[in-house]
Amino acid sequence: MASHRRYPLIFNPRARSQKGGRTRQFLMEHANKFALYATNTGDEAVELAKRFAEDGEPVVIAAGGDGTLNAVVSGLAGSNTALGIMPAGTMNVFARELGITPGSLPKALEVIEKGHIREIDLFSANNAPFVQMAGVGFDAMVIEETKWETKKVLGPLAYLLSAVKVLGEKPPLIEVTTSEGRVESGVAVLCGNGSLYGGQFKLFPQACNVDSKLDVIIFKEAGYKLVFDSLHGMALGGIDMSKSTSYFQSESIRVKCEQPVPVQVDGELLGRFTEVSFRERSCRLRVLAPEQPCGTPFTDALKTLLQWPPKSYELQTSKTT
Repeated sequence: MASHRRYPLIFNPRARSQKGGRTRQFLMEHANKFALYATNTGDEAVELAKRFAEDGEPVVIAAGGDGTLNAVVSGLAGSNTALGIMPAGTMNVFARELGITPGSLPKALEVIEKGHIREIDLFSANNAPFVQMAGVGFDAMVIEETKWETKKVLGPLAYLLSAVKVLGEKPPLIEVTTSEGRVESGVAVLCGNGSLYGGQFKLFPQACNVDSKLDVIIFKEAGYKLVFDSLHGMALGGIDMSKSTSYFQSESIRVKCEQPVPVQVDGELLGRFTEVSFRERSCRLRVLAPEQPCGTPFTDALKTLLQWPPKSYELQTSKTT
């Protein structure tokens, strides 16, 4: 990244208080490198990013969490403009997936300045782009329930508290049809373009964001005991998901439900729908990333509450391709 050129940087000034303060200080200290643009809504971030891409900017940087990142990606989708990432949010899942160290803005800046570009798959849910993951049903309900003010104070724990609130609700049955002709049903669906979900947990162990395929998990059952056992096992990294879920890959899927169900993309609530189409976008996303990686919304909190073990476990799943 040339020192004489200031690249557009889009940030959300409402970022969680402690991180937000550090982020603003860092950006002010490096004001010679960035042209700063504060946004109050996701729509503003989308329009700004789109305008910069149309103007031919080679790089647009998103500073914030996965929500800010998703908005900037939506604006850049279909363009040749590369995305730069300054992870300053609650989870920073996509940054972790790429190997960009969360909590270290100097290291993130190093990645941007080195200028190494990766091209990754970009998928959409009802034409809304997402780079990391999307969900229909339970996890989207949790996001719908979690207020920004609570997340600002409690961070990842806010999602866990919201999960407790919605555990007792009886979810409607969801039908999933793949482009390959597979038909299954369940109560919740998660789609992964990358392997990580909700922080550092590798929920989609065989996912690859350059294979033009989504990794899909369909949850077959609902209820307090199943959800708690599932979250506990997910946090410990060794859950046997084969009986309560179905895990496979597909180029595209269509999700249907008799009543509107919540849908989230990259941790941001998209809305409620009776039908959702997941498919790959025609153009890949160009993103500034490390040449070699450096090293849910509830998982970070679960690690502490459930005593994350030092030993790593393999996620036991079956997969059909």
